[in-house]
Amino acid sequence: MKETYFITGNGTDVGKTIVSAIVTEILHADYWKPIQAGDLANSDTNKVKQLVSNTKSKFHDSAFNLKTPMSPHAAAKIDGVEIQLSSIQRPTTSNTLVIEGAGGLLVPLNTTETVLDLINLNDKIVVVSGHYLGSINHTLLTIEVLKLRGFEIFGIIFNGVENSETEEVIKKMSGVPILGRVDIEPYFDKNVVMEYAEKFRNDAFRKR
Repeated sequence: MKETYFITGNGTDVGKTIVSAIVTEILHADYWKPIQAGDLANSDTNKVKQLVSNTKSKFHDSAFNLKTPMSPHAAAKIDGVEIQLSSIQRPTTSNTLVIEGAGGLLVPLNTTETVLDLINLNDKIVVVSGHYLGSINHTLLTIEVLKLRGFEIFGIIFNGVENSETEEVIKKMSGVPILGRVDIEPYFDKNVVMEYAEKFRNDAFRKR
């Protein structure tokens, strides 16, 4: 495996899947969602697969596919299974790998382990910061937790209508590079994802 990018966020439904598709397209990487909770017929893996244009990327099966759209530990309990970190093995690949987390960093997998425990020290971590009331606090908390655990953060991608005050204070207080922003779009398809991939490739990812 060349490199691994771990996509996390400041909460749930903040744009991690779209960003994962964009990063996968930029790098022609493989994609893996360790835990899918709910919406199995239209899983995040299927969504990313439909948004990526290149033919090099492979899409690896999730370690757990849970029926209920809830925190993984709760969804697993409903399904009568228990998630253990030791049973989640990263896929074998010689390609760059993009991993999409579930919810935020401290979403529990069980009573002792969280999504944070899925991240390795050498992963390049991308934090997706969705704009909403409270997002500054949640973004800075996410970054603080990562730093306390000794992780180096590759960068932040904002998601939503531009909010210069929010973005500037997060940049100054976190000290983390800003990779760019994904705007509110009427829809996302392969062409839109490709446009963002080209922009990010020429800007943030080429410079890092």
